Amino acid sequence: MLNPFDFQLRTRLVFGAGTVEQLGHFARELRFRKPLLVADHGLRAAGHVERALRLLRAADLEPVPFHDFDVNPDTVMVERGRAFAAPHGVDAIIGLGGGSSLDCAKGINFLLTNGGSLADYQGYGKASQAMLPMIAVPTTAGTGSEAQSYAVIADAETGLKMACGDSKCAFRLALLDPELTLSQPAAVTGAAGFDAIAHAVETAVTTRRTALSTAFSHEAFRLLSTNFERVLEAPSDVDARAAMHLGAAFAGVAIEQSMLGAAHACANPLTARYGITHGVALAILLPHVVRWNAASNRDLYGPLVAAAMNGGGGTSGNHLAERLVQIGRAGGFPDRLREAGVEEGELAALADLAGRQWTAAFNPVPFGHLDALEVYRCAY
Repeated sequence: MLNPFDFQLRTRLVFGAGTVEQLGHFARELRFRKPLLVADHGLRAAGHVERALRLLRAADLEPVPFHDFDVNPDTVMVERGRAFAAPHGVDAIIGLGGGSSLDCAKGINFLLTNGGSLADYQGYGKASQAMLPMIAVPTTAGTGSEAQSYAVIADAETGLKMACGDSKCAFRLALLDPELTLSQPAAVTGAAGFDAIAHAVETAVTTRRTALSTAFSHEAFRLLSTNFERVLEAPSDVDARAAMHLGAAFAGVAIEQSMLGAAHACANPLTARYGITHGVALAILLPHVVRWNAASNRDLYGPLVAAAMNGGGGTSGNHLAERLVQIGRAGGFPDRLREAGVEEGELAALADLAGRQWTAAFNPVPFGHLDALEVYRCAY
Protein backbone atom coordinates (compact mmCIF):
# COMPACT_ATOMS: atom_id res chain seq x y z
CA MET A 1 0.00 0.00 0.00
CA LEU A 2 1.36 3.41 -0.98
CA ASN A 3 1.38 6.19 1.61
CA PRO A 4 -0.47 9.38 0.62
CA PHE A 5 1.61 12.54 0.31
CA ASP A 6 1.44 16.29 -0.21
CA PHE A 7 4.65 17.44 -1.90
CA GLN A 8 5.97 20.86 -2.79
CA LEU A 9 9.65 21.53 -3.37
CA ARG A 10 9.99 24.70 -1.30
CA THR A 11 13.64 25.29 -2.17
CA ARG A 12 14.81 26.26 -5.64
CA LEU A 13 17.91 24.20 -6.46
CA VAL A 14 20.52 25.74 -8.75
CA PHE A 15 23.15 23.12 -9.56
CA GLY A 16 26.44 23.29 -11.46
CA ALA A 17 30.10 24.16 -11.26
CA GLY A 18 30.62 27.88 -10.72
CA THR A 19 27.06 28.67 -9.64
CA VAL A 20 28.34 30.37 -6.47
CA GLU A 21 29.37 33.28 -8.69
CA GLN A 22 25.65 34.08 -9.02
CA LEU A 23 25.19 34.52 -5.26
CA GLY A 24 24.91 38.31 -5.45
CA HIS A 25 22.52 38.12 -8.39
CA PHE A 26 20.16 35.71 -6.63
CA ALA A 27 20.31 37.65 -3.36
CA ARG A 28 19.23 40.80 -5.20
CA GLU A 29 16.53 38.84 -7.04
CA LEU A 30 15.13 37.84 -3.63
CA ARG A 31 15.39 41.50 -2.54
CA PHE A 32 18.00 40.99 0.14
CA ARG A 33 19.60 44.20 1.36
CA LYS A 34 21.45 43.35 4.55
CA PRO A 35 21.86 39.57 4.89
CA LEU A 36 23.40 37.80 7.86
CA LEU A 37 26.14 35.53 6.48
CA VAL A 38 26.40 32.47 8.75
CA ALA A 39 29.63 30.51 8.17
CA ASP A 40 31.92 28.66 10.56
CA HIS A 41 35.58 29.49 11.18
CA GLY A 42 36.80 26.78 8.79
CA LEU A 43 34.98 28.42 5.90
CA ARG A 44 36.71 31.69 6.68
CA ALA A 45 40.12 29.98 6.70
CA ALA A 46 39.36 28.29 3.36
CA GLY A 47 38.60 31.65 1.74
CA HIS A 48 34.92 30.94 1.10
CA VAL A 49 33.69 33.71 3.38
CA GLU A 50 35.78 36.42 1.75
CA ARG A 51 34.60 35.26 -1.68
CA ALA A 52 30.94 35.37 -0.60
CA LEU A 53 31.37 38.83 0.93
CA ARG A 54 32.98 40.07 -2.27
CA LEU A 55 30.14 38.72 -4.41
CA LEU A 56 27.48 40.21 -2.15
CA ARG A 57 29.16 43.61 -1.91
CA ALA A 58 29.60 43.69 -5.68
CA ALA A 59 25.80 43.41 -5.87
CA ASP A 60 25.49 46.50 -3.60
CA LEU A 61 24.42 44.47 -0.56
CA GLU A 62 25.59 44.95 3.03
CA PRO A 63 26.39 41.47 4.37
CA VAL A 64 26.93 40.98 8.11
CA PRO A 65 29.18 37.94 8.81
CA PHE A 66 28.70 35.71 11.86
CA HIS A 67 31.16 32.91 12.71
CA ASP A 68 30.92 32.37 16.48
CA PHE A 69 29.78 28.72 16.53
CA ASP A 70 31.26 25.24 16.16
CA VAL A 71 30.54 21.89 14.55
CA ASN A 72 27.21 20.48 15.79
CA PRO A 73 25.82 23.88 16.87
CA ASP A 74 23.92 23.91 20.13
CA THR A 75 21.23 26.12 21.64
CA VAL A 76 23.77 28.45 23.29
CA MET A 77 25.55 29.08 19.98
CA VAL A 78 22.28 29.77 18.18
CA GLU A 79 21.21 32.24 20.87
CA ARG A 80 24.62 33.87 20.49
CA GLY A 81 23.88 34.29 16.79
CA ARG A 82 20.49 35.82 17.51
CA ALA A 83 22.00 38.30 19.97
CA PHE A 84 24.67 39.23 17.42
CA ALA A 85 22.23 39.68 14.53
CA ALA A 86 19.40 41.53 16.30
CA PRO A 87 21.00 45.01 16.55
CA HIS A 88 22.20 44.88 12.93
CA GLY A 89 18.68 44.90 11.48
CA VAL A 90 19.35 42.10 8.99
CA ASP A 91 16.57 41.35 6.51
CA ALA A 92 17.74 37.94 5.23
CA ILE A 93 20.11 35.08 6.07
CA ILE A 94 22.67 33.20 4.00
CA GLY A 95 24.01 29.88 5.29
CA LEU A 96 27.45 29.08 3.88
CA GLY A 97 29.17 25.81 4.74
CA GLY A 98 28.24 22.31 5.89
CA GLY A 99 25.23 21.21 7.87
CA SER A 100 26.46 23.07 10.94
CA SER A 101 26.33 26.44 9.17
CA LEU A 102 23.00 25.73 7.49
CA ASP A 103 21.31 24.46 10.66
CA CYS A 104 22.72 27.35 12.69
CA ALA A 105 21.32 29.78 10.11
CA LYS A 106 17.87 28.21 10.43
CA GLY A 107 18.03 28.20 14.22
CA ILE A 108 18.97 31.87 14.32
CA ASN A 109 16.07 32.61 12.00
CA PHE A 110 13.57 30.97 14.39
CA LEU A 111 14.74 33.07 17.32
CA LEU A 112 15.14 36.36 15.44
CA THR A 113 11.65 36.26 13.97
CA ASN A 114 9.58 34.32 16.50
CA GLY A 115 11.42 34.80 19.81
CA GLY A 116 11.59 32.37 22.71
CA SER A 117 14.01 29.44 22.80
CA LEU A 118 14.66 26.72 20.26
CA ALA A 119 12.92 24.16 22.46
CA ASP A 120 9.70 26.04 21.70
CA TYR A 121 9.99 24.94 18.06
CA GLN A 122 10.82 21.28 18.53
CA GLY A 123 8.57 19.33 16.23
CA TYR A 124 6.96 20.94 13.20
CA GLY A 125 4.94 24.03 12.36
CA LYS A 126 5.32 25.98 15.62
CA ALA A 127 6.59 29.28 14.17
CA SER A 128 3.60 31.67 14.21
CA GLN A 129 5.38 34.63 12.59
CA ALA A 130 6.94 35.02 9.16
CA MET A 131 10.64 34.15 8.93
CA LEU A 132 13.44 35.87 7.03
CA PRO A 133 14.15 34.64 3.48
CA MET A 134 17.29 32.49 3.25
CA ILE A 135 19.81 31.20 0.72
CA ALA A 136 21.89 28.06 1.31
CA VAL A 137 25.37 27.62 -0.13
CA PRO A 138 26.47 24.14 0.98
CA THR A 139 30.20 23.42 0.81
CA THR A 140 29.94 19.74 1.82
CA ALA A 141 28.04 16.81 0.35
CA GLY A 142 26.48 15.52 3.55
CA THR A 143 23.47 16.57 5.57
CA GLY A 144 21.20 17.73 2.76
CA SER A 145 20.08 20.50 5.11
CA GLU A 146 19.82 22.82 2.11
CA ALA A 147 16.75 20.87 0.96
CA GLN A 148 15.03 20.50 4.34
CA SER A 149 12.76 22.70 6.44
CA TYR A 150 14.25 21.41 9.71
CA ALA A 151 16.99 22.88 11.89
CA VAL A 152 18.76 20.12 13.81
CA ILE A 153 20.34 21.71 16.88
CA ALA A 154 21.86 20.10 19.98
CA ASP A 155 20.47 20.93 23.42
CA ALA A 156 23.42 22.59 25.18
CA GLU A 157 22.61 20.84 28.47
CA THR A 158 22.01 17.27 27.29
CA GLY A 159 23.92 17.24 24.02
CA LEU A 160 21.00 15.52 22.32
CA LYS A 161 19.72 16.88 19.03
CA MET A 162 16.37 18.62 18.60
CA ALA A 163 14.60 18.79 15.25
CA CYS A 164 12.82 22.11 14.81
CA GLY A 165 10.85 22.29 11.59
CA ASP A 166 8.51 24.64 9.80
CA SER A 167 7.64 25.22 6.16
CA LYS A 168 8.73 28.84 6.65
CA CYS A 169 12.20 27.60 7.65
CA ALA A 170 13.01 26.22 4.19
CA PHE A 171 15.70 27.98 2.19
CA ARG A 172 14.25 29.92 -0.73
CA LEU A 173 17.24 28.96 -2.85
CA ALA A 174 20.19 26.56 -2.63
CA LEU A 175 23.30 27.03 -4.77
CA LEU A 176 24.80 23.59 -5.37
CA ASP A 177 28.31 24.30 -6.63
CA PRO A 178 30.47 21.14 -6.52
CA GLU A 179 33.65 23.21 -6.85
CA LEU A 180 33.06 24.48 -3.31
CA THR A 181 33.59 20.95 -1.98
CA LEU A 182 37.12 20.73 -3.40
CA SER A 183 38.54 22.42 -0.30
CA GLN A 184 37.17 19.74 2.06
CA PRO A 185 39.74 17.67 3.97
CA ALA A 186 39.49 13.95 3.17
CA ALA A 187 38.10 13.18 6.63
CA VAL A 188 35.24 15.65 6.12
CA THR A 189 34.55 14.33 2.62
CA GLY A 190 34.32 10.79 3.99
CA ALA A 191 32.21 11.45 7.07
CA ALA A 192 29.83 13.84 5.31
CA GLY A 193 29.53 11.46 2.38
CA PHE A 194 28.55 8.54 4.56
CA ASP A 195 26.00 10.72 6.36
CA ALA A 196 24.36 11.36 2.97
CA ILE A 197 24.48 7.64 2.12
CA ALA A 198 22.77 6.82 5.42
CA HIS A 199 20.06 9.36 4.59
CA ALA A 200 19.43 7.67 1.26
CA VAL A 201 19.27 4.18 2.80
CA GLU A 202 17.06 5.10 5.75
CA THR A 203 14.61 7.29 3.84
CA ALA A 204 14.09 4.45 1.35
CA VAL A 205 12.45 2.21 3.97
CA THR A 206 10.84 4.31 6.74
CA THR A 207 7.18 3.93 7.60
CA ARG A 208 6.57 7.41 6.15
CA ARG A 209 8.20 6.77 2.78
CA THR A 210 6.17 7.67 -0.28
CA ALA A 211 6.43 6.86 -3.98
CA LEU A 212 8.02 10.26 -4.47
CA SER A 213 10.49 10.10 -1.58
CA THR A 214 11.73 6.66 -2.62
CA ALA A 215 12.48 7.97 -6.11
CA PHE A 216 14.76 10.59 -4.55
CA SER A 217 16.20 8.02 -2.11
CA HIS A 218 17.09 5.55 -4.84
CA GLU A 219 18.69 8.11 -7.12
CA ALA A 220 20.56 9.63 -4.18
CA PHE A 221 21.97 6.23 -3.20
CA ARG A 222 23.00 5.49 -6.80
CA LEU A 223 24.85 8.80 -7.11
CA LEU A 224 26.48 8.57 -3.69
CA SER A 225 27.43 4.89 -3.55
CA THR A 226 29.02 4.92 -7.01
CA ASN A 227 31.12 8.02 -6.34
CA PHE A 228 32.11 7.78 -2.66
CA GLU A 229 35.37 5.91 -3.26
CA ARG A 230 36.15 8.07 -6.27
CA VAL A 231 36.08 11.40 -4.38
CA LEU A 232 38.47 9.93 -1.82
CA GLU A 233 40.83 8.48 -4.42
CA ALA A 234 40.69 11.49 -6.76
CA PRO A 235 39.54 14.49 -4.70
CA SER A 236 39.92 16.91 -7.62
CA ASP A 237 37.43 14.98 -9.79
CA VAL A 238 34.70 17.61 -10.14
CA ASP A 239 32.28 15.18 -11.81
CA ALA A 240 32.45 12.82 -8.83
CA ARG A 241 32.13 15.78 -6.48
CA ALA A 242 29.07 16.93 -8.43
CA ALA A 243 27.41 13.53 -8.12
CA MET A 244 27.99 13.51 -4.36
CA HIS A 245 26.70 17.08 -4.01
CA LEU A 246 23.53 16.33 -5.95
CA GLY A 247 23.04 12.99 -4.19
CA ALA A 248 23.22 14.65 -0.78
CA ALA A 249 20.61 17.22 -1.82
CA PHE A 250 18.30 14.53 -3.22
CA ALA A 251 18.59 12.59 0.05
CA GLY A 252 17.68 15.81 1.86
CA VAL A 253 14.54 16.11 -0.26
CA ALA A 254 13.68 12.52 0.67
CA ILE A 255 14.06 13.29 4.39
CA GLU A 256 11.39 16.01 4.09
CA GLN A 257 8.85 13.34 3.08
CA SER A 258 10.18 10.20 4.70
CA MET A 259 12.17 11.10 7.85
CA LEU A 260 14.93 8.77 9.11
CA GLY A 261 15.21 5.61 11.18
CA ALA A 262 17.05 3.54 13.76
CA ALA A 263 20.61 4.20 12.57
CA HIS A 264 20.23 7.92 13.23
CA ALA A 265 18.48 7.20 16.53
CA CYS A 266 21.51 5.16 17.62
CA ALA A 267 24.11 7.52 16.15
CA ASN A 268 22.97 10.70 17.91
CA PRO A 269 23.75 9.51 21.48
CA LEU A 270 27.24 8.46 20.35
CA THR A 271 27.94 11.99 19.13
CA ALA A 272 26.47 13.48 22.31
CA ARG A 273 28.29 11.17 24.77
CA TYR A 274 31.56 10.44 22.97
CA GLY A 275 31.92 13.18 20.38
CA ILE A 276 32.08 10.60 17.59
CA THR A 277 31.61 12.34 14.24
CA HIS A 278 28.04 11.77 13.08
CA GLY A 279 28.99 10.20 9.74
CA VAL A 280 31.52 7.89 11.42
CA ALA A 281 28.91 6.72 13.95
CA LEU A 282 26.53 5.98 11.08
CA ALA A 283 29.21 4.04 9.19
CA ILE A 284 29.64 1.74 12.20
CA LEU A 285 25.92 1.31 12.89
CA LEU A 286 24.08 1.35 9.57
CA PRO A 287 25.13 -2.12 8.31
CA HIS A 288 23.88 -3.64 11.59
CA VAL A 289 20.59 -1.73 11.43
CA VAL A 290 20.09 -2.90 7.84
CA ARG A 291 20.61 -6.53 8.87
CA TRP A 292 18.39 -6.08 11.94
CA ASN A 293 15.55 -4.59 9.91
CA ALA A 294 15.93 -7.18 7.15
CA ALA A 295 15.60 -10.02 9.68
CA SER A 296 11.94 -9.00 10.05
CA ASN A 297 11.37 -8.30 6.35
CA ARG A 298 13.80 -10.00 4.00
CA ASP A 299 12.52 -8.05 0.99
CA LEU A 300 12.61 -4.61 2.65
CA TYR A 301 15.73 -3.37 0.86
CA GLY A 302 15.08 -5.19 -2.43
CA PRO A 303 13.77 -2.12 -4.31
CA LEU A 304 16.74 0.01 -3.17
CA VAL A 305 19.27 -2.64 -4.15
CA ALA A 306 17.53 -3.26 -7.48
CA ALA A 307 17.34 0.47 -8.29
CA ALA A 308 20.83 1.44 -7.19
CA MET A 309 23.04 -1.65 -7.09
CA ASN A 310 21.86 -3.77 -10.02
CA GLY A 311 20.77 -6.48 -7.64
CA GLY A 312 17.78 -7.23 -5.48
CA GLY A 313 15.38 -9.75 -4.04
CA GLY A 314 15.64 -12.16 -1.15
CA THR A 315 18.80 -11.48 0.80
CA SER A 316 19.02 -7.84 -0.29
CA GLY A 317 19.62 -6.77 3.33
CA ASN A 318 22.87 -8.74 3.55
CA HIS A 319 23.88 -7.59 0.08
CA LEU A 320 23.35 -3.95 1.04
CA ALA A 321 24.99 -4.33 4.47
CA GLU A 322 28.12 -5.82 2.88
CA ARG A 323 28.32 -2.90 0.46
CA LEU A 324 27.94 -0.41 3.31
CA VAL A 325 30.77 -2.10 5.22
CA GLN A 326 32.92 -1.84 2.08
CA ILE A 327 32.13 1.86 1.74
CA GLY A 328 32.90 2.46 5.42
CA ARG A 329 36.28 0.79 5.12
CA ALA A 330 37.07 2.89 2.05
CA GLY A 331 36.42 5.91 4.25
CA GLY A 332 38.87 4.62 6.85
CA PHE A 333 36.19 4.38 9.55
CA PRO A 334 36.36 1.91 12.45
CA ASP A 335 34.27 -1.25 12.05
CA ARG A 336 33.28 -1.53 15.71
CA LEU A 337 32.14 0.72 18.53
CA ARG A 338 34.95 -0.53 20.75
CA GLU A 339 37.45 0.78 18.19
CA ALA A 340 35.80 4.21 18.47
CA GLY A 341 36.35 4.31 22.23
CA VAL A 342 32.85 3.34 23.37
CA GLU A 343 32.75 1.55 26.73
CA GLU A 344 30.76 -1.68 26.84
CA GLY A 345 29.28 -0.76 30.20
CA GLU A 346 27.69 2.34 28.62
CA LEU A 347 25.67 0.45 26.00
CA ALA A 348 22.51 0.19 28.11
CA ALA A 349 22.49 3.93 28.85
CA LEU A 350 23.11 4.72 25.18
CA ALA A 351 20.26 2.39 24.21
CA ASP A 352 17.89 4.18 26.54
CA LEU A 353 18.72 7.48 24.81
CA ALA A 354 18.45 5.92 21.35
CA GLY A 355 15.01 4.51 22.05
CA ARG A 356 13.76 8.00 22.85
CA GLN A 357 15.14 9.67 19.70
CA TRP A 358 12.49 11.07 17.37
CA THR A 359 13.77 9.18 14.30
CA ALA A 360 13.23 5.83 16.03
CA ALA A 361 9.48 6.28 15.53
CA PHE A 362 9.84 6.06 11.73
CA ASN A 363 11.95 2.91 11.55
CA PRO A 364 10.26 0.24 9.38
CA VAL A 365 10.44 -2.23 12.29
CA PRO A 366 9.23 -1.05 15.75
CA PHE A 367 12.32 0.16 17.60
CA GLY A 368 12.71 0.74 21.32
CA HIS A 369 15.55 0.77 23.83
CA LEU A 370 15.90 -3.05 23.95
CA ASP A 371 16.18 -3.13 20.18
CA ALA A 372 18.76 -0.34 20.29
CA LEU A 373 20.74 -2.34 22.83
CA GLU A 374 20.75 -5.32 20.47
CA VAL A 375 22.06 -3.15 17.61
CA TYR A 376 24.75 -1.63 19.84
CA ARG A 377 25.87 -5.08 20.98
CA CYS A 378 26.06 -6.32 17.39
CA ALA A 379 28.14 -3.25 16.49
CA TYR A 380 30.37 -3.50 19.55
